[in-house]
Amino acid sequence: MGYLAQDLPFHAHEVFEQRWRCCPENERLAWQAIAQWAAALTHQARGNKQGGNKQGIVALAKRAQVNLEACSYAPTEIDSALVLESLSGLIKT
Repeated sequence: MGYLAQDLPFHAHEVFEQRWRCCPENERLAWQAIAQWAAALTHQARGNKQGGNKQGIVALAKRAQVNLEACSYAPTEIDSALVLESLSGLIKT
């Protein structure tokens, strides 16, 4: 979350994506959702509503929200409620 506090969402996405790819199976969906959230924040910061590969901010945020709400694991270092609140705001864009 340090990169996000420094307004570096792309860097945060890279860290979260690496965690997603290397974590135990029971954590995978949560880290995937968090990586998707950071990707949506990256597109927002760049003013790129459509996103890369036609994956717009809203589409990424919706997938992240669904994934985070569906997972049984919540990383202790991530404030899931804050992430969900942010995702709701991104979906409204």
